[in-house]
Amino acid sequence: MHRLTRDDIEQAAHQVYQVMPATAQYPWPLLAERLGCTVWVKHENHTPTGAFKVRGGITFMHWLKRTHPSARGIVTATRGNHGQSLALAARALGLRALIVVPEGNSVEKNQAMRGFGGEVVEWGRDFDEAREEAARLAQTHGLYLVPPFHTELVKGVATYALELFKAAPDLDTVYVPIGCGSGICGVIAARDALGLKTQVVGVVSTEAAAAKLSFEARAICETATANTFADGLAVRKPVPEAFAIYSAAAARIVSVGEEQIAEAMRVYYTDTHNLAEGAGAAALAALIQERDAMAGKRVGVILSGGNVDRAVYAGVIG
Repeated sequence: MHRLTRDDIEQAAHQVYQVMPATAQYPWPLLAERLGCTVWVKHENHTPTGAFKVRGGITFMHWLKRTHPSARGIVTATRGNHGQSLALAARALGLRALIVVPEGNSVEKNQAMRGFGGEVVEWGRDFDEAREEAARLAQTHGLYLVPPFHTELVKGVATYALELFKAAPDLDTVYVPIGCGSGICGVIAARDALGLKTQVVGVVSTEAAAAKLSFEARAICETATANTFADGLAVRKPVPEAFAIYSAAAARIVSVGEEQIAEAMRVYYTDTHNLAEGAGAAALAALIQERDAMAGKRVGVILSGGNVDRAVYAGVIG
């Protein structure tokens, strides 16, 4: 992927803002009191699809329309947020969106994808197997296969980081969850485009730690399973193009346990009255884990989404 410039990201923002406004970022006082540092939360749970992925969906579909004008539709694999973003953007262009999810995927995310016009197919035991089926369906139906990571997706996602850094340019550290990698790569791209020195820290679940293992080994590692309730983090193997970026430009990658993620979801509710899905709360969970090292600093956390099933959230909130 080529290095994105500020102009690249601002042009992407122009496309994004035709569909949605910029999201808010706030330095929540109760989080500061709890953690002993200034905590800026970037609220990607406030987008039209409830997650940051919509930005990349918008920019990707603009690119597809320009470069593949004869495309009849797209197919992709997802655990939910990526699929919602592409379904929304495809419908706006009158294109078919076929979305492959693993069996037993979030019922409410599946419903949301259908609500945005997507056709949902359940296949495989996890995201990685759903990706294989998406590739097969692309050939069968003559649809454009949208990968989980692409320059145009990162360009769109980087717009949220541009907003955050414009509002709070003096952040010492930003914590960002890692699934397929567009989020952390977008933050890195915006930081570098603005010439900032902010450290970017990736966050994974201990139950889906391939990105952390790969980062530490300096080579791509695959895990046998990715069984985390934070489904946006449930990836068994890093995407090579994304890994090439964050392995070189992230300060470190932190792993957090399932209960730590659940506690961060509760903290978001009590301290800010915001709903966070598991992946959306992971960055805060990592900050809570590293609170001593972050004492007195200015820290950003990416609340990447709020799409959690009611039954799951009820169990977490208790």
